[in-house]
Amino acid sequence: MMMWWWILIPVILVLGVFLYNGRNKQNRVQRENLMDILDNRFAKGEISKEDYEEQKRTLSSKN
Repeated sequence: MMMWWWILIPVILVLGVFLYNGRNKQNRVQRENLMDILDNRFAKGEISKEDYEEQKRTLSSKN
């Protein structure tokens, strides 16, 4: 019985680390994609510099 705890606890910890890292990676990729879209819209002239700066601050504050 005691041996199972020595196996189960490290497995749970490793699984938790992998799940946590995967979630952070998805958030980071999504934020980069949003910044790319914002940069492209500004480069095409679809939004003004003021709008660009405001939206950029908003995206960077959503860490």
